[in-house]
Amino acid sequence: MYEKILLPTDGSKASENAAKHAIIMADKYDSMIYVLTVLETRPTSGITIDILKREGEIALDDISKIFKDIEEDFENEIEKHFLMKEGTAADEILKTAEENDIDIIVMGASGKHRLERFILGSVAEQVVRDSKCPVLTIH
Repeated sequence: MYEKILLPTDGSKASENAAKHAIIMADKYDSMIYVLTVLETRPTSGITIDILKREGEIALDDISKIFKDIEEDFENEIEKHFLMKEGTAADEILKTAEENDIDIIVMGASGKHRLERFILGSVAEQVVRDSKCPVLTIH
């Protein structure tokens, strides 16, 4: 049913909760998971790309640890691909989903930077609105 799952992560608690759901789905449906973190490259106040890359690496490492913890109970290891891209989060999530023929996106309903929601709109809301595949949002 879901051969390819996209799991965007920003290191938030909601992303970690989404990861647990995505991993269980991947085991049930024998799916592969694409774990994506996006480095927001719009102008920021003094934050360098190196700092953003380190944050992205930490977010991917956190998801990798969740995989290890959960996969211990599975017979087979889940095929996974870890991706780091630069750009606007919603745009890169949608582009990655399309480029990889993703069947479902599983993502946190709110990310690390809740204040941005009021200024820019929620990334999850934009993805739900514009995605060509189903989107499962997790709190």
